[in-house]
Amino acid sequence: MNIKRLFLALGLLCLCAQLQAKLSLPEIIGDNMVLQQQSNARIWGWSNPGARVSIRPSWSSRAVQVKADASGKWIAALPTPKASYTQHSIVIESAGEKISLHNVLIGEVWFASGQSNMEMPLNGFWNCPVEGANEVLASAGKWKGVRMVTIPKTGSLKPEERVEGKWQESLPQNVRWWSATSTFFAHKLNEVLDIPVGVIVCSWGGSRVESWLPEEIVRGYEDIDFETESTKMEQTWWHYSDVTIMYNAMYHPIKDYTVKGFLWYQGESNVGKEDSYSERFQTLCQLWRADQGFEAPVFWVELCPWFYGGDGTSGARFREMQHGLEKKIANGKMICTNDLVYPDEDIQIHPRNKRGVGERLAYAALCKTYSMDALRCDCPCFRELIINGKMLEIYLDNAEDGLYPWKGLEGFEVAGPDRVFHPAYAWLDTDRKCILVSCPDVQWPQAVRYCFRDFQLGNVRNVHGLPLIPFRSDDWPALR
Repeated sequence: MNIKRLFLALGLLCLCAQLQAKLSLPEIIGDNMVLQQQSNARIWGWSNPGARVSIRPSWSSRAVQVKADASGKWIAALPTPKASYTQHSIVIESAGEKISLHNVLIGEVWFASGQSNMEMPLNGFWNCPVEGANEVLASAGKWKGVRMVTIPKTGSLKPEERVEGKWQESLPQNVRWWSATSTFFAHKLNEVLDIPVGVIVCSWGGSRVESWLPEEIVRGYEDIDFETESTKMEQTWWHYSDVTIMYNAMYHPIKDYTVKGFLWYQGESNVGKEDSYSERFQTLCQLWRADQGFEAPVFWVELCPWFYGGDGTSGARFREMQHGLEKKIANGKMICTNDLVYPDEDIQIHPRNKRGVGERLAYAALCKTYSMDALRCDCPCFRELIINGKMLEIYLDNAEDGLYPWKGLEGFEVAGPDRVFHPAYAWLDTDRKCILVSCPDVQWPQAVRYCFRDFQLGNVRNVHGLPLIPFRSDDWPALR
């Protein structure tokens, strides 16, 4: 037998083995995974149609029994114990076949999605570093309780059942390509809670919110011609701005994985469309929660400062909408990032300080989800403006314990009846617990803004180190 025939024979043997092997699992159900503690964690896969499937975890003497449907798919709810660092195994059997899963941890699982700032790995992008990445890589081995799975960028015109993406342990060669924001989030949660933390990262740079929604929803949006979009997608390779493809190929195959909550870092590709985005992001949250079966917490990151074009305030208006979503999405919160960029990043849409973003997401989770009341995660925000002649008095929420710095407050602008904004002086009034603002260039002040531009850095914080959320006291349609 020549070598070609040998390879052909081996190939046929492998093919026959694959055809006979009916029991299979999605990649995300595998070795090294983290399952949500004290939940009915969902495990699923495929077997012979109608076949009985037995799932036996090492932490229990009782196996969970389910039956595959007519297509061969099965799904089981696996009761999980309290979180621990114990390495568990799970044995799945059906129709004489067996799959064994090893090194399974029980802990807290979070789902992280969005566009490039969520995707951005510790390795960075071209000319875009992640601050402190080497330190994280060097110490990767000490984070034994942190695991991550990254879903590769994949597109489809129809909902898929499978997608690649395996759980990885915290090793330098793995962590290098992990989402930086998600890694810092997981580290802080693991450090404080002292239990395993797993993160599913499902992101694609440049994606719109519509990319993560299903066809039956997107078809109802009047500003999207779905038929034209579909024809374009059939003729070309997937583009980051395509609608529905990420829902179909990246989210739909893993939507049944049981998680504690959701992290979202996206918005740049929807700037200028804040009205429609508000409704569509709420729809996305509803979709996630319906798939999980409860009102899971959702924490989203404020749009990063950058020059977005237009009148210079399009990014600010989008951030204003994001902050307003806190009143519309129960068990949801925005993470302010205005102070987590550097002056030289006005033309860089990928800020290098991802530690600050990830840790603020973690503090929000610790406060709101894990009830650590001693921590603070609420940023000071605008409540009321009182015009007192040429002096403006600004009153804030979430500033009960005071603000700093004591002098040299930056980022304020004032406008009069002509609606032309000028840089203003601002200082703290400790007696009245407010910020006083004045501007010699404005005779009759009517409105005040704080960092309400695409890229404008302020320095006001509360005593817990949390930044004042950019705001405006006016509702004028355009900046002049």
